[in-house]
Amino acid sequence: MKKEVLAAIFAALFTANVQANTVGLYLGGQIWQSEASGVFGGKNTLIDFNLKKEQQNNYFVAVEHPFPLFPNVRISSTTLDTTGKTNLTQEFSFGDETFLIDVDFDDDVNDDGTFIIDVDVDVDIDASFNVSYVDYTLYYELFDNGLFSFDLGVTARDFDGAVTVTGTTTTVTTTGVKDHPGHTPDHIGTVTTSTSNATGKIKTDEILPMLYVATNIRLPLTGLSVFVQGDFLLIGDHSLYDYQVGLSYELVVSRMVDLNLTLGYRVLKMEFEDLDNLYTDLEFKGAFAGVILHF
Repeated sequence: MKKEVLAAIFAALFTANVQANTVGLYLGGQIWQSEASGVFGGKNTLIDFNLKKEQQNNYFVAVEHPFPLFPNVRISSTTLDTTGKTNLTQEFSFGDETFLIDVDFDDDVNDDGTFIIDVDVDVDIDASFNVSYVDYTLYYELFDNGLFSFDLGVTARDFDGAVTVTGTTTTVTTTGVKDHPGHTPDHIGTVTTSTSNATGKIKTDEILPMLYVATNIRLPLTGLSVFVQGDFLLIGDHSLYDYQVGLSYELVVSRMVDLNLTLGYRVLKMEFEDLDNLYTDLEFKGAFAGVILHF
């Protein structure tokens, strides 16, 4: 919440300068229908949780000015919220919790004279991936002739969120009755079902440096522009990139405000090696629609 408030204050501080026509203020947002695929987990085991396709939100504020020695500023916020489920077939540790599927048979005679015939253990795992990040970007407009522009800068991507894994273990125990010691069970005695729950959670709170690149190509006499924008990890043991390609249409052009509609495709790839004990090989991709206001 503090990051959203910071972005709002940032926009308000520069609104007063817009009237002077020396500073350009951009406000925008996207609805992104992302499809998630891949695996995540702890250090030793990565699990495919069959993550669902979910709608994500992104919004940004940017300020561009005519002073060549100072960078322009852009702040963007993106959510990555999805859920998934799988059936555990191996031991799995996540957070401070270990999910087991080992089955121990006990051949001793129970107090009631029964023997255990079979123990069936089923572990259902539910995953909740709720991670957001705020990009703080400083960039320079290296070229702009009205038809083609190219921006280059650096981004500090500030992750904040939590990944939660909840396991429900169902144990079905079947017992048999022996009429004579040493013989196999003559018939089934009882079938007992028990359940237990366990939860592991990892919180993410890291800042990663990224390279910011953006370009825009205006198509003359159409009101359309083709744009490409991306952030790519600069250093570290992780592999991280986030890019989008799309079309922008000038719906409103006036002295007070320009309104553009955008439509495109976005891809986010995250391969984390121990990001606050979180290991991932995930990809979010899908179409988006958005709007941009330029004052």
